Amino acid sequence: MSTSNFKIIADETTQPSKFNFNNENLAKAKKILKMYPNNFKESSIMPLLSMAQSQNDGWLPKKAIEYVSNFIEVPEIKVLEIATFYSMYNLSPVGKFHIEICTTTPCMLRGSDSMLNLCKKKFGLKVGEQTKDGQFSLGQVECLGACVNAPVVKINENYYEDLDSESLNKLLDNITMNKKIRIGPQSKRKGSEPIK
Repeated sequence: MSTSNFKIIADETTQPSKFNFNNENLAKAKKILKMYPNNFKESSIMPLLSMAQSQNDGWLPKKAIEYVSNFIEVPEIKVLEIATFYSMYNLSPVGKFHIEICTTTPCMLRGSDSMLNLCKKKFGLKVGEQTKDGQFSLGQVECLGACVNAPVVKINENYYEDLDSESLNKLLDNITMNKKIRIGPQSKRKGSEPIK
């Protein structure tokens, strides 16, 4: 989990007029809610938001935030605070491949700014935008929590570490060509073992 100062909220024309959990997710949500004491229902906000986002093609519309608030009977502001604080929640539509570049100090010192610029140029995007074909979207986040393997890029739910502009460009080309890609460190080291 990480925090972000780069949230872009979808405008009214993009927002759906309603949101409800589908039958499968409603059953899951009821089970999740039973895991918490009645006086701590707000503890279920994060898993419920994650489920709502997954159901809604990777982003949380305002109606989903309202729905979760009503579902667990907590003020909407509590749900909104969490949705806006954590970068794992997207408040506007994202592409099939949502690229998040970590630009906090360790990643910045290891070249994340050049990787962010590479993505902007490669896809013709600004932070918060997606390509016309809906394949790629770009986000900028503060700390993905893998500083020892900086610089780090998250694409959808997977982390790609020990990157530089060349390895990121190759990774993005492989995604574009639908080739298999290796998750994790893109160097020859395993995990966060010292570089030899």
